[in-house]
Amino acid sequence: MNLNPATVLNPVFQFLDWIIAEWGVYLFLAFSWLSVLVLAWVFSGGLLRKFPNQPHVRAGIGIFIQPHSPPPPPIIIQESDLSDEDMD
Repeated sequence: MNLNPATVLNPVFQFLDWIIAEWGVYLFLAFSWLSVLVLAWVFSGGLLRKFPNQPHVRAGIGIFIQPHSPPPPPIIIQESDLSDEDMD
């Protein structure tokens, strides 16, 4: 009896390779939509424990946008036309 993991699992790997080669695009689409549904379920409270005797309380989500302060005044750089003789 051969208990080498590579030999024992070789038919499984061949089957998975065949499934991915033939149905890979459809599997990708199915898993991607399934992941979107699972995320929506988790964000809607699917993983929260539900106790039978507690009142049901809902809280809304509010987004507060605070106005920012006015921008600082621009820095004005003036170039001078002084020659080397005027610097003395």
